[in-house]
Amino acid sequence: MLESKQYSLGPFVIRINWIVAAFLGFAILGLGRLGLWQLDRAAEKVAAQQLMEAESKVSAQPVQDIPRGHLNRANPELQNRHVALEGEYLNDRTILLLAEFHETQIGYGVVTPFRLSATDQIVLVNRGWTSAVNRPGQSIRIAPVDGPLQLTAQIYVPPADAKIIASDIDATSWPIFMRDLEFDVISQLLGEEVFPFELRLTADQPSVLIRNWPAVSADVNQNLSYALQWFSIALIVIFASLFASSNLWALLRGPERGS
Repeated sequence: MLESKQYSLGPFVIRINWIVAAFLGFAILGLGRLGLWQLDRAAEKVAAQQLMEAESKVSAQPVQDIPRGHLNRANPELQNRHVALEGEYLNDRTILLLAEFHETQIGYGVVTPFRLSATDQIVLVNRGWTSAVNRPGQSIRIAPVDGPLQLTAQIYVPPADAKIIASDIDATSWPIFMRDLEFDVISQLLGEEVFPFELRLTADQPSVLIRNWPAVSADVNQNLSYALQWFSIALIVIFASLFASSNLWALLRGPERGS
């Protein structure tokens, strides 16, 4: 085993065991990389939020004009795409997403199929959140809207690693309840193919409920907090190592009184 070697620079003296120093160096580098990774995650979320805000200011493109070849989940350009819809809701085929929360209150996400007047295609429109807490005998508030409508929405693309939880669906009565939107199952229930992405209504639209989906940057502060935590631990390791292996603390305190 290598012994510690002593080095000095003026009054500063340090003893270094190079095996221990190498181990501490790798640990500090690892902590620094964890901190940088959290900063990268925060930067990604800020960029995504800026993109969403920019998309919302772009004139809405009719959703039926998106080329069919672009409709795949590996296409990042679809995220938050601002689109226009014209047609009617199929109110009697509404889907309620289970365990959706708004300000600590449990409720449902209300997703209503919408038939486009231009192509007769069905798209799934997320209208927002409604409460699951109702008075006895009171039905769930879905607030159907009848007749032709012109709406704007943004395409929501779930994360590539998102897991879809299959639901035990009772298709004999509507609305039906699901944990996640299962597009293949919904297509079978409706008897026709549906647009393969969820469309989330923008603010101030007819039929919009409470838009409870979180902002992209909602947890950026958490990433920054984690980054600060990792960098702080790295600094603690550095200074603890210096104080333990050198006379730095004695130099900082200065000469003792009476000496």
